[in-house]
Parts: sequence; structure tokens; C-alpha cells
Amino acid sequence: MSLSKFTEQLFCVPPWARPSGAHEPAELATKYANFSEGACKPGYASALMTAIFPRFSKPAPMFLDDSFRKWARIREFVPPFGIKGQDNLIKAILSVTKEYRLTPALDSLSCRRCIIIGNGGVLANKSLGSRIDDYDIVVRLNSAPVKGFEKDVGSKTTLRITYPEGAMQRPEQYERDSLFVLAGFKWQDFKWLKYIVYKERVSASDGFWKSVATRVPKEPPEIRILNPYFIQEAAFTLIGLPFNNGLMGRGNIPTLGSVAVTMALHGCDEVAVAGFGYDMSTPNAPLHYYETVRMSAIKESWTHNIEREKEFLRKLVKARVITDLTSGI
Repeated sequence: MSLSKFTEQLFCVPPWARPSGAHEPAELATKYANFSEGACKPGYASALMTAIFPRFSKPAPMFLDDSFRKWARIREFVPPFGIKGQDNLIKAILSVTKEYRLTPALDSLSCRRCIIIGNGGVLANKSLGSRIDDYDIVVRLNSAPVKGFEKDVGSKTTLRITYPEGAMQRPEQYERDSLFVLAGFKWQDFKWLKYIVYKERVSASDGFWKSVATRVPKEPPEIRILNPYFIQEAAFTLIGLPFNNGLMGRGNIPTLGSVAVTMALHGCDEVAVAGFGYDMSTPNAPLHYYETVRMSAIKESWTHNIEREKEFLRKLVKARVITDLTSGI
């Protein structure tokens, strides 16, 4: 598929080609004027998103279900932007997990407030823990720890989104009540998840770029596969990364943080972030909230375009689509 055909299908217009402002559109201000302070506003984030991306369409399932092969937006692309070539693996995984949504309690909410917790050092010493725990859905990324950091990062985890190399390797690190969500960036990731749900031995020779978890202490119904459409949409429609014929290439893979924000804009009514943003002007600041590695340790990434992602996230903050609790974006 050509890039022009792809953009035509998704009605893509780069974010920097659209106007954005710091204030709500007048009709939205009127619509939500009578909501009390702190009350969840149904459809708020997607309405603001549509104001800067007029063709943004909210309906997109968070997780793959047994109808995944019928979803045209991901069928024509190989990982990470789709599921082409993964049918048998995904079918085998879903036949065991059998759950494709959030929890019944979360699905029943008429309005959902979600927060994505980044791993940045900007989270340290902010004492945001109780505020984070007030959100209906708390999303954490990769192996970022909670225990010992509750004052700053909260104790609640609803979803932990990761890929094999980013997953916690010690079973005791996992939260008891969270859902484990795979973000599949390559075909080996789906093969790894099949090993996990079938409790088979994980092979270290399957093309992983570092050691991976060999066991995840979650029962199959607690495991989900993130809809790869969010990786595709974040990369090409929202951030404007190189299309590269729909294949993984230099600088065209969005970070997991931007992917999680994209997911939340589809599945949540209000979206916040915390722990996002790296300030390269402070090389001695902590890179992550949970370790002593400094900002200067950041190396240029082959797969990500951090500057483009900053532009995208700043637009969302400026237009009030998302709220940045730590002001790092």
C-alpha cells in the first residue's frame, strides 16, 4: 500500500498543519459548563482531539478479540503496525485468554478517567501518589516499579503495557490486580506471548535484543493483546513519522508512552499523563524516577524520533486534550 493511499484511508493530516489553541472550543465550553469541579466529563478528550484532528474517530477496540482478522486497518501491515502473518499465533493466544475487554466494573462506567504513568525522573518527589490513584484506569509501562515509590507514583495499576524485552523478569514484581497487556512490535513478541499463556519454555534464541521474562504470573484471562492500530495511528496519523512502506524503519516507531496515550484517547473520556518528558538541558537530573542513571545517559535512538513526539504531545497539552500532572512535556 502506498503512503498516499494509506493517508487517504485514514484521512490523515499532520498535526502541525492544523490549528490548535490553549482554550476549549466555545461549543465544548458550553457543553461542559454545568459539570462540577472534578467531575468526569463524558467524551471530553475525544471532543478536544477532534477539534485539532477533525477526522479523529474514537471507535477502536483497546485489545484484539476473535474478530481481529476482519479489521481492515491492521490486516495489511506486519508488526508493529498490524497483524499480517500473525493470524495463527494470535488465534492460539486468544483461544486460551478468552477475555478481550477491561474488567466488568470498568466497562460499566459511564465516564472513565485515565492516566498514563511515564517513567521519567520528573515524577520523583512530587507526592502525586494519591492523586494518581484517584483515576479509574492507571496505565504503567514496561518494568517501572511501584513498590517503594507509592508516595510519588501511586499504588494502583490497572494495565501494565509492555513488550518482551521490557517486561518485569521477576514474578514477585507484578501487581496482583492488574491486566498484562502485550504491545507487539515484532513477530517474535507474539510468539513469546504464546509461550507465556501456554506456560511453555521461552527460547532465548528467538531474536530478542536482550533477555526477556520467562514467566508472567498472570492467568490467561488477565492477559490482553494491545490493538496494533494504536501503534500505526500514533506513528503515521498523529506524530507524522516516516511511512517506510508500512515497515519498521529508522525513526518511525513511536515510544510506548505515545502509543498508550493514543490508546487512552480512544478508550477514555479524560486523559492525563505523569512522568513524561526528558529535559536534556539538565544532564545531571535523574533519567527515571526509580534509579540513579542521569539524563546524560540518553543515547540517540535508531527507532524513535523523540523531537517529533515532543511536538505531538505538546500540541495535546496545549489544546487540553491531555493533562500533564508533572509539567514535563
